[in-house]
Amino acid sequence: MKKQTRTLRNLRQRQGGSSSSEDDSANIKLLTSPLIRRRTKTDKTPKGMFYSTDWAKTALVTNFHKRGWQEVPAFGGDWNFYWAGTQNCRYIFGIDHPYRMRSDQIINHFPNSIELSRKDLLIKNIKRYRKDLERRGDPLAQTLSPDTKLGIGGTRYKHLDIIPMTFVLPADYQLFVEEFHQSPASTWIVKPCSKSQGVGIFLVNKLSKLKKYACEARTFCPQMSRGTCVVVSKYIKNPLLIGGKKFDLRLFVLVTAFAPLKAYLYKEGFCRFCTEKYDQAEIDNVFMHLTNVSIQKTNQEYNSIHGGKWPLQNLWLYLDSLRGEGISHLLWHRISETIRHSLDAVAPVMANDRHCFEVYGYDIIIDDNLKPWLIEINTSPSMHSTTANDRMLKSRLIDNVLDVVVPPNSMPDEHWDKTPRPELLKNFTVLMPIPLAKKLPAVVVRSPKKRPARRRRAGSRVQPAQEDSSSAVSQRKK
Repeated sequence: MKKQTRTLRNLRQRQGGSSSSEDDSANIKLLTSPLIRRRTKTDKTPKGMFYSTDWAKTALVTNFHKRGWQEVPAFGGDWNFYWAGTQNCRYIFGIDHPYRMRSDQIINHFPNSIELSRKDLLIKNIKRYRKDLERRGDPLAQTLSPDTKLGIGGTRYKHLDIIPMTFVLPADYQLFVEEFHQSPASTWIVKPCSKSQGVGIFLVNKLSKLKKYACEARTFCPQMSRGTCVVVSKYIKNPLLIGGKKFDLRLFVLVTAFAPLKAYLYKEGFCRFCTEKYDQAEIDNVFMHLTNVSIQKTNQEYNSIHGGKWPLQNLWLYLDSLRGEGISHLLWHRISETIRHSLDAVAPVMANDRHCFEVYGYDIIIDDNLKPWLIEINTSPSMHSTTANDRMLKSRLIDNVLDVVVPPNSMPDEHWDKTPRPELLKNFTVLMPIPLAKKLPAVVVRSPKKRPARRRRAGSRVQPAQEDSSSAVSQRKK
């Protein structure tokens, strides 16, 4: 048993470990071989719904009990619904110890959700997605003119500029150095590829702080562990500030299938504020640059009453009153397109298991031009509640998730088409495919307006003074 457990631990380390923000994976009891031995038993139709969970969080347990579900141990394999940690999910779908799930079982993770949660893999998938669309001549891959000044994204894509310019070190170190010398005054943020809760994140504006990664780049070898890599992204120096403080958005996205993609964006969410006012010059102060709750709560300025969080509805009211009515709807539309692009980017490589669904926590920063930037995606967003509003929001979220992923008035069924009734969506909105017709306003709308004006001037042959008088007459008639 000890030898088997050691093998599993090494396998998890090779896969990158936990990559979800605010994940409680340290408290998870790892599954062992009894789950595998029980999988060949003849399954009997249960009288009720049985669930198992790796976290005894209020938002989860209260919703399970409200539906009359009964709790069973995870290692027995008798559950119908399993809210698992990422490590146990990888164990169930692992190659060395496969577990054959019954048709009446569902679990809250896809087998290779690491394609979304690991920062380096997410960057790789988005870059490949861009190239694929460009290769096919897709209108979504339109680019701006060559003389356009590059922004934070570092690309000229008109609709696919959704992430800041990012390099994976040590592999892309030389490319990063070239870009750094082109804009030496810029600031960059360094993040470990597989860490969470803001661990190991720091800002740099000098190459001297990256000497150790430069050394690794010169001596790079294929045997180097993937866990040693970091991503370096251009820092968003003009974030939208409220009260002089930086914040980001935590949004929840439910995906029930990747082929075809069925995704839903939860209308509720919250803003996570820093505890100190933003100052770009002080790059070593994490309390004004990193919005992670696990970091901010260690500051003496942290307020445990509101937890440094703001409901999403408050942000919409603030923006509509400050920037004009309807701005919140425009921003929500831009955020929805950004999320849809990220899911389309990973859909071709995701293992679409019919027993799976997943709730993702999206971290998005808005700049002062009201452009959303995707920062990272979490496969196990924290269900821990820091305030009363936080607890009620997450309880409503889980209640809505269960309505969507479980067939109404029946047991889980892998043959179900995962199409819930519209009234069960409640606070979820469907993330529809991005329409191509709306992506070509310059060609479809503007060009016909200019042609008649040019023909009228060419055929009239009147003097400039006559043209002015004729235009004035026409304006009076109108």
